[in-house]
Amino acid sequence: MAGWDGRGFWLAFGLVFLAELGDKTQLATLMLSADGQSPLPVFIGAALALVLVALISTLVGDALGHLVPVRLIHIGAGLAFVIVGLLLLSGKL
Repeated sequence: MAGWDGRGFWLAFGLVFLAELGDKTQLATLMLSADGQSPLPVFIGAALALVLVALISTLVGDALGHLVPVRLIHIGAGLAFVIVGLLLLSGKL
């Protein structure tokens, strides 16, 4: 694992923060709290789940970065986003 990269930190923070605003996870967390659930356990559960997903993604991304050229990863991720977007627009997702 490489050392601390301040640029990587802020880029990841900004991208994840913006991507998570208004998504299903945020809305589900909001509804759990609004539904009378205690806010602290809801926050802790949601935060730990996001941390675990981020850990898994980071480890898989690091491993893929050593096995697959980064250019191919970018192309694959871009294609995945386009396909999901088209499926959402067509109402199939």
